[in-house]
Amino acid sequence: MLNSTVSQSWNNATQDQQDLIFVAVYAVVFIVGLTLNLTALVIFFRIAKSRSHTTVYMIHLAFADILLICTLPVRIYYHGGFEGLPHKICEFTGVILLANMYGSIFLLTSISFDRCVAVCFPLSSRVREGRKKAWCVCLGIWLLTIGASLPIYFKVRTSPNHSSNLSISCLNLSSSCFSSFPTYATQTVPLISTLTVGFGIPLTVMILSSWGLIRAISKSTAAQTSDLVDSGKIKKMITTNLAIFLICFLPYHIMLVLLYAYKGSENVLCSLVPAYRYSLMIACLNAMLDPVAYYFTTETFRRKMDVDAVRKILQMNSHSSDGNNRSRTPLTT
Repeated sequence: MLNSTVSQSWNNATQDQQDLIFVAVYAVVFIVGLTLNLTALVIFFRIAKSRSHTTVYMIHLAFADILLICTLPVRIYYHGGFEGLPHKICEFTGVILLANMYGSIFLLTSISFDRCVAVCFPLSSRVREGRKKAWCVCLGIWLLTIGASLPIYFKVRTSPNHSSNLSISCLNLSSSCFSSFPTYATQTVPLISTLTVGFGIPLTVMILSSWGLIRAISKSTAAQTSDLVDSGKIKKMITTNLAIFLICFLPYHIMLVLLYAYKGSENVLCSLVPAYRYSLMIACLNAMLDPVAYYFTTETFRRKMDVDAVRKILQMNSHSSDGNNRSRTPLTT
């Protein structure tokens, strides 16, 4: 009896620490992510006349991030110890997270591929015509991610139990938000589809695009000698995109594999459930880190942010600053 009481107290203390971490991280992502993404949208729409095809993907990426960020107060409310959230709100929030995760994956992949073909095939008319269809690609990504996420939502709603017996025995939180074991996502067919279409293929495309971009820049004499091409910035762009991709999305997919591999061992699964929840939290970080990709990918965005920062520090006259900004703003590609 005493051991049971001590164990329960330890579990409660551990859960409180986890909830504190979740609240802190989600609050930071909400504040910083919302500020950066709204700033990015304002900048992108203000440079509409010089908007590149890559910017189209980043506009959609910013909208997807803001959509996710708007659901974070629900998670903060839950981890803050409040109760009474309807299951429909919890399920809808989960679907938004999945749609944002894979929408971000496909959009980041599209950005890398778009920059690669633009540099590797600058004179190809087919490439130029294909890049003009960026809006169509974004529409297809939205349809794909929403269409793939909705079956999970309806699967959960039509299930007699919103969570498996494992959740009940491990967490004793079967009626709470965000505590259910990802039963559907760890089934064989959905897991294979997720690992191949949702993660493996985009990762392969990003790696190949990055390699192709670096190879094209390294072999280009004009790129090495021209002041118009900053190879260091391009390498930072590639490194940043890959880092955001791997940091945010790799832990979640590793956890899906582990949960699938140990489905027959309840003790192991109980120890993996907290790690799974942390992996979802890390996936939400992409909403805050994506603007970093904007910074390195779009020259106009970078220059605009730099000029605005200097303007605030020096408190320059707004009219003269605007004139200087117009004269210093480079063309985008």
